[in-house]
Amino acid sequence: MDKSFYNIFKTFFKVGTLLLGGGYVILPLLQEELCLKRNWVDFDELCEYYALGQSVPGIIAANTAIFVGCKLRGTVGAIAATTGMITPAFLSIVLLAKILEQLVAYHFVQSIFWGVGIGVIMLLFLAVKEMWDKSIVDNFSCVIFFIAFFLSAGFKLSPAYLIIAAVVIGLIYEKYRQMKKARSIDIGVEK
Repeated sequence: MDKSFYNIFKTFFKVGTLLLGGGYVILPLLQEELCLKRNWVDFDELCEYYALGQSVPGIIAANTAIFVGCKLRGTVGAIAATTGMITPAFLSIVLLAKILEQLVAYHFVQSIFWGVGIGVIMLLFLAVKEMWDKSIVDNFSCVIFFIAFFLSAGFKLSPAYLIIAAVVIGLIYEKYRQMKKARSIDIGVEK
């Protein structure tokens, strides 16, 4: 499909209009639009961009849009994707802020927001499920996940420290595996 400025903007504008509940619900929406419908990126790349978007300062949805747009068309693509992603939220805040203040008092509007909340929970579940399938690939990664979760939930440790510690532990573990593999190959050669 055409990767013009307009098409990138339009695609991310569409995702931005459906994005309720923050950046954590964006993964299933982006997967549908970018991987399945347009085949612009594969799902592994999208997961990497999403993880990068979480680890840099700023809005996860906009950060992910920057990375995907940059892959598609460089700086022009990043501008188109980010502008498309943030425009619906900006317009809704500017145009509907006063109206929402008056509408929230109505019972049926509160019911609508309750329904939207259920949808957001479902999208969060799908995002966690997709990331789990790609991230927890062996017993080691499962142990690291549960240790990080326990330290984060139980001791309120900063996610930044946990990410840095997980990266360091992962690098040490991979180096250990490579050394162990090389040693087993050397033992096999000596026989």
